[in-house]
Amino acid sequence: MRMRPIVESDIDELQALARETGVGFTSLPDNREFLAARIASTVSAFEERTPVDQRLYFFVLEDEETGRLAGCCAIEGQVGRETPFYHYRLGTLAHSSVQLDLHRTIDTLFLSSDHTGDAEVASLFLRPEYRGGDPRHQRNGALLSMMRWLFMAEFRDRFPEKVLAEMRGVFDERGRSPFWECLGSHFFPLDFDEADKLTGLGQKSFIGELMPKFPIYTPFLSEAARACIGQVHEHTRPALAMLKKQGLRWEGYIDIFDGGPTVEAYIDDVRGVRLSRRCRVEVKAGVLEASPRPRWLAATTGMAGFRAAWLGRGPDEQGVVTLDEAEARRLEVASGDTLRILDTEEEA
Repeated sequence: MRMRPIVESDIDELQALARETGVGFTSLPDNREFLAARIASTVSAFEERTPVDQRLYFFVLEDEETGRLAGCCAIEGQVGRETPFYHYRLGTLAHSSVQLDLHRTIDTLFLSSDHTGDAEVASLFLRPEYRGGDPRHQRNGALLSMMRWLFMAEFRDRFPEKVLAEMRGVFDERGRSPFWECLGSHFFPLDFDEADKLTGLGQKSFIGELMPKFPIYTPFLSEAARACIGQVHEHTRPALAMLKKQGLRWEGYIDIFDGGPTVEAYIDDVRGVRLSRRCRVEVKAGVLEASPRPRWLAATTGMAGFRAAWLGRGPDEQGVVTLDEAEARRLEVASGDTLRILDTEEEA
């Protein structure tokens, strides 16, 4: 299994992934024209023909044995530069009456575009058959999530100070969002799927045009809707746990449609960025002994032909990491090349 940038020939497999993602996965809609445009944007970004603040880096997890795409993930260089990037910010208003000697604090939701200009890690999806079970697929989800930190560390000058991740919110057993049913549905003459699809396609201007500009008092929401604020979909919990381990935290921003949390951090504080380092490669013939559980993550140091994968062992005291021939082919490196590596079990 290895990570690489998406290419034009992946369009059919990418659309198949999009169809499997399910409700609420805004960033990967089942729209072939849109997906083709994302691939073209990624190719341009990796060739560094796109301005830094408009770059999309889209990666796929490739099963080398079958050629299938097992999953995907992406990094948006900066959000909100071309189209507004909205959230609700959870705040508090204090009310008091001297005459009655009463004091109340009430939670509120403010429409916000505070994250304009931040980077975003997004579109993480792993097909069910590649999650756990088969020993070959150990830690595929971790590979998808953490390789992005190695990429950002290696090309740090292409990214701003902060990074965020939007988490899918809560849906009931019928696939409906209680938060949307109570709030968004009253302001948009659309059902959730249609509004979500428009947002995924980048058509976001209607949000600022139709949503109320004044704070929304959360006691006006139903109990089910309030319970969704800052909570994640059950399938999103592993991804949120990995992001929290890297140092991303919820600071009170939620998705305006489903109420899911947005977690964030300064890029230089992210564990995978801080602890990753460069090592020199030495390739040896044959098959080398490898750890039974993947621990060392490696990524190449060139923008063109970027690759990432698990290694069977870490570097020696001289900072040299030894690869067998299969690992070298997977990463497309040779003796004397450089890799950025991360010990995923190292304490911060």
